Amino acid sequence: MEHYCAYQERCHKEVNQKLYDMRMIPEAADVIIVHLIENNYLNEERFAMAFARGKFRIKHWGRVRISLELKKRGLSKININRALLEIENEEYNEVFNALAEKKVDTLKESDVFKKRKKFIEYFLYRGWESHLVYEKAHELIK
Repeated sequence: MEHYCAYQERCHKEVNQKLYDMRMIPEAADVIIVHLIENNYLNEERFAMAFARGKFRIKHWGRVRISLELKKRGLSKININRALLEIENEEYNEVFNALAEKKVDTLKESDVFKKRKKFIEYFLYRGWESHLVYEKAHELIK
């Protein structure tokens, strides 16, 4: 389990699931998890920060999607908020604007309303804030 956690940052839920899949009895799983935490193999704050940075920089997810994914993994609100602070506002806005420009160029729809709809759905699914998406849609698609 040390190797499993050292290979990549993990959250408690992933480690619990792995131990369950290995058919580990609950008492032994608890002992293993305590050992991993004490030896700093398992750290939820570190996991949350790495997750947020990676999903933003690699997959270009917005804060909303990152937050929902971290909640799904059972992280606390405090850790989620700290993780979201890893994303600089300037960089966040630059990435969003660049993605928006690129997406508008790829949309082949001739009807303005359908084009806006596709644009908005694309960014909302990826977790960008709705006020940013709607403003940008009306700014770029006329």
